[in-house]
Amino acid sequence: MTQTKAYGNTSATSPIEPMNIDRRDAGRGEISIQIDFCGICHSDIHTARSEWGPTSYPCVPGHEMVGHVIAAGKGVKKFKVGDIAGVGCFVDSCGKCKSCKSHEEQYCEKGAAFSYNSTEMDRKTPTFGGYSRLITIKAKYALKIKKKAPLERVAPLLCAGITTYSPLKRFSVKKGHKVGIVGLGGLGHVAVKIAAAMGAEVTVFSTSPSKENDAKRLGAKHFILTTKPEEVQKIAGKLDFILDTVSAKHDFTPYLASLKNHGSQILVGAAPDPSQVNAFALIFGHKRLAGSLIGGIKESQEMLDFCFKKKVFADVEVIPASKINEAYERTIKSQVKYRFVIDGKTF
Repeated sequence: MTQTKAYGNTSATSPIEPMNIDRRDAGRGEISIQIDFCGICHSDIHTARSEWGPTSYPCVPGHEMVGHVIAAGKGVKKFKVGDIAGVGCFVDSCGKCKSCKSHEEQYCEKGAAFSYNSTEMDRKTPTFGGYSRLITIKAKYALKIKKKAPLERVAPLLCAGITTYSPLKRFSVKKGHKVGIVGLGGLGHVAVKIAAAMGAEVTVFSTSPSKENDAKRLGAKHFILTTKPEEVQKIAGKLDFILDTVSAKHDFTPYLASLKNHGSQILVGAAPDPSQVNAFALIFGHKRLAGSLIGGIKESQEMLDFCFKKKVFADVEVIPASKINEAYERTIKSQVKYRFVIDGKTF
């Protein structure tokens, strides 16, 4: 075992602060990664503060990790020391159930081992995330990162990228489709870039008029200020697909009204409190309201390769680990454009 520096908290009301955690040495089929950058996802905040159900403490958040392989165990062929690797939202699964065999390890029927606030597959050993200098995982659950890629801008793709890419790909978004993105934050700004790179005509829905210029810079063609119902009404029945990235309680009905018949609204933002929807908004027009989590390892690698090819990277603000608590508050207030990323050297 190796002791490494990390940042985490010990209760729902305590701040994120320095601590030491143990990491195992790389065994057979495993690699150890020195974490160079780790993104801050809104789900880190929800989990650290126990807003999504009971959190196990101490909690070391972080599931958007990118770094260099510093050790490789026997039998590892996918990576060698010096390679760049990424780690996303989960670090293991049973590998035997229908979901795992279908490359959807995130839906493992025995329960995937998530990167933090979870346990290894032994159901005993707690998992700690990327707010740390080192992590050791099975090589098959790590992702290959292209050399010379801007690593600080790649890190958020390990969650924000796959969370938005997966539903866009699953619903076959392509050139000519009209896609709405609800919310222009950490998830939303990546969604705009990916949808535009797929050839879609993108409309951003936002409550912030100050984000219009950014929306169009990122690739959106249209911007709807949702605080003005007359603007929302103008786009009624015109969209093929809506990706809803908002992680706060809101009414789905106006967005469903923006869809064409048989259109779909997919939720990837998860609010702690229930949102509302009018049943008639679904019934009339045969519309669908669905959800999507992340993607499996195969799809996550596909997403990364797509983003490398299309030069799609997150817009980030790099911070030292000592600024994590400040970053949490600024994230809640939407005061970041558009993802905080922690510099691993500062752990």
